[in-house]
Formats: sequence, structure tokens, C-alpha cells
Amino acid sequence: MAPTEDRTSVDAQSRGRADDVDPADQWVLNPATGEYELRLDPSAPRSSVPGPRRGSPHTAHHPAPPGGAGHPYGTVPGGPWTPGHEVPPPRRGAPGPPPGRRPGRSGQRRPKARRALLWTGGTMAFVVLATGTAGYAYLKHLEGNVHTTDVGDAGSGDFSRDEAFDILVLGTDKRTGSGNDGYGDAGSVGHADTTILLHVSEDRTNATALSIPRDLIVDIPDCPTKLEDGTETVVPGLRGARFNRSLGEGGRDPGCVMRTVEEVTGIKPDHFMMADFNAVKTLTSAVDGVDVCVEHPVHDKLSKLELPAGTSRVEGEQALAFVRTRHSFGNEGDLDRIKVQQHFLASLMRKMSSGDTLTNPAKLVKLAEAATNALTVDTGIGSVGTLKDVALELRKVPPKNIAFTTVPVKDNPAEAVKATVVVDDARAPRLFDAIAGDVSLTEVEERRERREKAAVAARLEGTKAPASEVRVQVLNGGAPAGSAQRMLSRLQVEEGVSKSENAGNADRTLRRTTLEYAPDQAGQARRLATILGLSGSALKPGGSVTNSQGLPAMTLTLGEDFTGAGSPLDGSAAGPPDVEKSTADEVECAS
Repeated sequence: MAPTEDRTSVDAQSRGRADDVDPADQWVLNPATGEYELRLDPSAPRSSVPGPRRGSPHTAHHPAPPGGAGHPYGTVPGGPWTPGHEVPPPRRGAPGPPPGRRPGRSGQRRPKARRALLWTGGTMAFVVLATGTAGYAYLKHLEGNVHTTDVGDAGSGDFSRDEAFDILVLGTDKRTGSGNDGYGDAGSVGHADTTILLHVSEDRTNATALSIPRDLIVDIPDCPTKLEDGTETVVPGLRGARFNRSLGEGGRDPGCVMRTVEEVTGIKPDHFMMADFNAVKTLTSAVDGVDVCVEHPVHDKLSKLELPAGTSRVEGEQALAFVRTRHSFGNEGDLDRIKVQQHFLASLMRKMSSGDTLTNPAKLVKLAEAATNALTVDTGIGSVGTLKDVALELRKVPPKNIAFTTVPVKDNPAEAVKATVVVDDARAPRLFDAIAGDVSLTEVEERRERREKAAVAARLEGTKAPASEVRVQVLNGGAPAGSAQRMLSRLQVEEGVSKSENAGNADRTLRRTTLEYAPDQAGQARRLATILGLSGSALKPGGSVTNSQGLPAMTLTLGEDFTGAGSPLDGSAAGPPDVEKSTADEVECAS
């Protein structure tokens, strides 16, 4: 939920800036130190918030401050300070360089600009902090803008940089913010107007953004919810209800949406990010507009969207009208609006990754301010360190490998007049399995398969130890209860792996089954991989453990992909499903 105007004003003043001052203009490069400092109006007290640390990308691209007697950094000997000059002497009272360290040249200290990625989905915003543009103190300032909600066990709590992760992006139709009275449902507490399940692959080569229609008929489970006074209650579930009712109604919080998504897809979101109408308006204005394309002129009296055929640049109120309209495209339904929203999101991502944005510190600061003020997240990712980590991981994914798709649906057979949809059980399960199995919907999957074959050839080639010499501990790391014992029975009774034992539950859940082994156990690993049908990528060279006899043993951890003691674990059942999709690098026109 975005702060009210009064709250925003108070927060701004408490951080040393007024509402009529652009925060980006207050960060000034001090050539004496090579660092940015927050400079207020001379009449205002100096802020205690330091600028970005030395070496941040700000120092690479911010315009150099001019010299002159009136400038806070003083006059450069021999004339105004310009890029490429030696750093001028420190201001009076400012410390000089440490002993033994020469003042550096501008060209010597210029790091490459780090990529800052910011997403906004549909009518709302999914925001990634523009990390790398500021120091720790400024990130703490941004963290103060973000609202958090405790969703209990609906979220995973911790964020890992070493695993795939799923973030639920939520957009509500709550009428907060100036000028939003004409949008959403009157008196609404905020429904799930736009929902995107974003899956980011373990190796960060790809991501899948799965849109969930708000008019999808689902079963909403009972939802444990924390109230504002700190007490807990359980909001009763609903059967056969529209998906958008999983948020807001009856006091349902984002955790209820997360539980509903898991009920529908079988995928448990790790975290959520939520924003309202203001996000689209403020974020698109911060980047000076987003390019959109329509095949035919648009004259929508309801959304007040007016666009000529072809490409136009929209921002602010016009951008919100573009993603909100249902009557200008396709059959005027929610599914066609989702496609338009995906095109819009792809265009915004391209704008975010353009050189015009990445090399403009002032624009990045505006984006970070607008984004965090519009954002609500779960407590698991609400800290400055975790938000920074999420941003760093997300920026690794190339736009061309970010696929947009929608839950496969069909008309609700229970309706004579078609107004809602249900999950298409013939097509949806394979898509859900692909996302859960970390399978890309883009061409990166072909490259993955080639790498997989190379890994198999490299790790599985060579001598294999006899089954009787294989020592292995079996752990359950996400498989159904009892799987470790059933696997142990198979190994000992059917396969002759007598030196195997059940080691109980793993300390974490794995999506895929793995076999960890020491270099001198490679022959044992090859034998066990042959027995179980393990792929080369499932073999994890590393170290060994000690079994109950005090001897070194391998570790077989059964992941969520494990379906039975006799089923192969080569991932052959998981492949890219045949679904309609687009990628973030494609320019498409709404029709």
C-alpha cells in the first residue's frame, strides 16, 4: 500500500528533503573524495545521510560539478573543474587523501556501470531496487520507504542466492493516491487485480512470468492472517470463487494469495511484492515514458485512453489507462488485457536496461524513490540486505530469456453466459511442472540441454565401482514422506547396494535430486547414477560424509522431483510445454 500524501511529506522532511525538491538533484559528487553526498539547500540543515560509497556507478556517470568560488567544492586551480582533470585539492577543512595514496584521475576510477533492473507488471509495479547506484546508507533510506507484511508460513522466510526462487507480484485495485478515484471498485479494500508468478532459474539464465487471470475460478483455502493489532485469525476459504477475491475481501492478506497460487499451480511462492495504481504512473514518469504499440487507433471513453495507430510513448495517467483498459483490444476480456500488460511490461524492461537509463544516476535515483514508496513486501525480503540481494540476482537474467505466459484456461462450463474461466487440465499441468522443475520456456532450454549432454558425458564416463562397494546415505529433501526408506529398500534388496543407509530428512528442500561425492568416489557415483537414472547435472562433485560405520559415504538427497523408488531421475519427463508466450526483448503491437 502506498503511503498517503501526508505520510510521504513527513517521511521526506524526516530524511532531510522537502516535497518540492527532486531527491536526485540533492546527490552531488565531491571531487575531493570521489563520493556522493546529500546536499540540501544552503538554508536547510545538512543531512546525516551519506552519499554512495566510493566506487559506486554514480561516480562513473554523474556530471562533474563546475568549479567556482560559489561552488561548495571551491575553485579548481587554473579554471573550472572538468572531466579528466586531476581531482582538485580538498575543500577547506576536508581531509586529504590517506598517506601514501595519490589522488586518482577520473579516468582511472571509472567502473563499468552496473545494470539496474526495475519491473512493473500490468496495473501495478514489481520493483527491483536500483542497487549499485548508492551506498548502504542510501539503501537504508530506501528500505524506510518500503512497507512490509508478515505472511507467516505462506512465505519461505529466507532468500537464497544459490537456488531458484519464485516471487508473487501483486497489483491491487485499491483507490489510494491522488487522482485514482475513477479506477477499481468503489469501496474496495484491494483485490488481486493483477497477479504474476515470477520464477527465476537457479542458474539465473532465464525467468518465467506466469500471469494468473483475475476471473479464474479457484478454491481459496483457509487463510491464517495477522491483524493490525497483532492478533491472529483464520479467514475462511471459498470454493468456486474468482481468483481476485483471494486478496482484500474478508481481511485476506497477500499470504492468502500465495496460498491460493500454491493450491492452483502446486508451486509455493517464496515471497511477494505488491503495489497499487500509483506505481505505474510514477515509475513510467521516472523513465520519461514507455513506448507502446497498437495496431489500430484507440478511443476508449471508459479509460480515456487516446492513441493513434503505431507506436506512442505513454507515462503517468496515460500509462495507467493503457494497462487498465479492457475495451480496446481483442474481445474486451481480461485475457486480452493480460497480453497488453505483458507487452507493456516487456517495453518497460527494455527501457530500464537501455543505456539512457543505466547511465543516468538522477533517473536511477528517481526510479528507486518512486518504486520503494509504492512497494509492499513480506518481512522475509523487507531488509535492505535482502532487497539488494534480490535485485542483484534478478539483474543477471537477460531480457531475451524472460518469458511471459498465462495459465492455460478454458471457458467455465458452468456458465451459460461466459464471464469466467477455469484451469485447462489438459495443458496447464505440464506448464506448472516445467516451472516447478526450473525448465525455461525460451531458447535457453536448448542450450541447457546441450550443456546437460556435455555434463553427462564428462561425469558419467569412466569406470564404475561394483554395486557392493557403493557407500551412500539417503536423505529426504522434499520428496513424499517415506521416500528415503523406500529408496533404501530398493537399493539394498533389488540393486545390491548393501552399504546404504537412511539418514532421515535433509536440512533444506531441493527441487531436484542430487548425489554429492568426493573425487575418489567418482566410480561409486557413476554406478549409482546408472542404477537410478541420474543425469550428469544431478552429480555434485565435492566432499563426502561419514556413515554410521565411520567410513566415507556419498549423499543422495531426494528432491521434489522424486516420484517413486523405481522412477528415473534424469528429468526426461520435464520439457518446455507448448504454450503461448512472448519474451521481454520482443516488440509487439496490441490488437
